Amino acid sequence: MRDLGQERHGRTPWTLPAGPLGSAPGRGRRRRDLAQAFALRGAVGLVTGAASGIGAALSVALARRGCDLALVDRDAEGLRATEEAVAASGARASRHVLDLTDGEAIPALRDAVEARHGRLSLLVNNAGVALGGRFAETDLADFEWLMDVNFRATVRMTHAFLPLLMREAEAQIVNMSSLYGLIAPPGQTAYAASKFAVRGFSEALRHELAGSALGVTLVHPGGVATNIARSARHPKGLDAAAVEAGRAAFERFLRLSPEAAAAEILRGIERRAPRIIVGTDARRVALIQRLMPVGYWRLIARLSGMER
Repeated sequence: MRDLGQERHGRTPWTLPAGPLGSAPGRGRRRRDLAQAFALRGAVGLVTGAASGIGAALSVALARRGCDLALVDRDAEGLRATEEAVAASGARASRHVLDLTDGEAIPALRDAVEARHGRLSLLVNNAGVALGGRFAETDLADFEWLMDVNFRATVRMTHAFLPLLMREAEAQIVNMSSLYGLIAPPGQTAYAASKFAVRGFSEALRHELAGSALGVTLVHPGGVATNIARSARHPKGLDAAAVEAGRAAFERFLRLSPEAAAAEILRGIERRAPRIIVGTDARRVALIQRLMPVGYWRLIARLSGMER
């Protein structure tokens, strides 16, 4: 392979990495056209964080398209409600109560899903949590907890279910990043770090799988009206009034309904879109970031009334 780059300061020129199994991506097997629509009818999907918010809304929307589902969440009561809504749409569903921070439980989940459904063609890594507060005030245990849910669970789930997905004639992985996987506001060091990590992982994986039947879709939702702000952790010892004021300020930007967000995501899955930016607010902010990749925050803070 031709070297890209020149020797400088005694360094060895770098080359593009080889694809899986030491070959260029897709070499040795027929290339697939991922531009064709992904057929949801007859598919089997798995959705994490399915008990509420985008996960619940997306599960119901997928069921209405004829997709059977494995529903995963640690909230047993909420998961039961989603399962009932999915069943009412005529789809077959299985319910799996699981804390995704338990990495050792994920292989058992894969085995349970395979035993119940026999296959998997759509993996939606949607589960996520939030942690507010400035980094200097943040407990590192809370930081690690967030990374376990938002990033490491996505990696572990993808790794565990990859063999099942690779068996399919057509399959798709959908990973949930965030608007904060495009920009990084102050007070969101942990959350932004996790969502940028999901973005990097997903983009690299997409490039590795190029030419195969398995596609990767990366989702960047903007302000969606879920319970994530209410359930967010905050630095210990922070004044309760300050925490509540911060939550209220954050919730002002959560305007899009989970159902509307799910509809946008569903259309992107059917198109096998590599990236979905959900919501007008997210698309505007993404444009500002592209135009001002270093200085975007000053303008965004001023436009949103958060400038100090």
